[in-house]
Amino acid sequence: MGTTQLESVQEPKYWHLKTVLNDALDSEFEVGEILPNERDLAARFGVARATLRQALEQLELEGRLQRRRGVGTTVAPPRMGVAVGPVAEAWPGSGRDSWNTVGCVEAAAPGPVAALLGTGGEAVHTIRRERVMRGQHVATELLYVPPASVPELSTMLTPANHGPAVLRELHTLELEGEDRSVELGSASAQDAKQLDRLPGAPVLVVTTRYFSEGRVAAASVATYRADTCRLTFGDSGALEVTHHQDDSRQAS
Repeated sequence: MGTTQLESVQEPKYWHLKTVLNDALDSEFEVGEILPNERDLAARFGVARATLRQALEQLELEGRLQRRRGVGTTVAPPRMGVAVGPVAEAWPGSGRDSWNTVGCVEAAAPGPVAALLGTGGEAVHTIRRERVMRGQHVATELLYVPPASVPELSTMLTPANHGPAVLRELHTLELEGEDRSVELGSASAQDAKQLDRLPGAPVLVVTTRYFSEGRVAAASVATYRADTCRLTFGDSGALEVTHHQDDSRQAS
């Protein structure tokens, strides 16, 4: 990895350094290879460690690098395409669903979710699920189901059957439609642990509302690894959302 003079560059130093590092990743490093430590990299390029961290964080955001506990910063493999569009208008937990249920509790939903559901401070069934692709945890999800959506749910529930029972009851409703939004976020401590990331790592947060009988019957908040996932929408996967400047595209 060579050196470069950054003093005369008009753009922010970290942005130019990101470009230099990006070129080096293509020419000098293999996927999975560990980068030198921050002190050595900062000395090699003649920049402050704060500037180097900004460049590394941007490269992580763009999916070029991964930072892991006890390992360091490594060159990331290409992002995996992960479909998040509707699957034949199916409820979560349907036969074609790629999520695994890991637990369920009954508790008040966070304020923004309660507003989506219109439940106020009412306790709702909260199912935690996870998504694994190619042996790697790529996403974690909280699915919120109000009691009014599953009125026939048995009161004889155990930690093991609570989540599956809620999903079974949810499937008795007719799904009338769904909508979703995507935004960039930072991994919470719990999500970071499940996804093998560092707290604060960039993530993609997909919020979905499921409609039945003219109301929101359930809502989910799914957190995807931004360094690993390329989200695709719709049955054809025509729209791909990435963090590379030229990679977001709409099929004609």
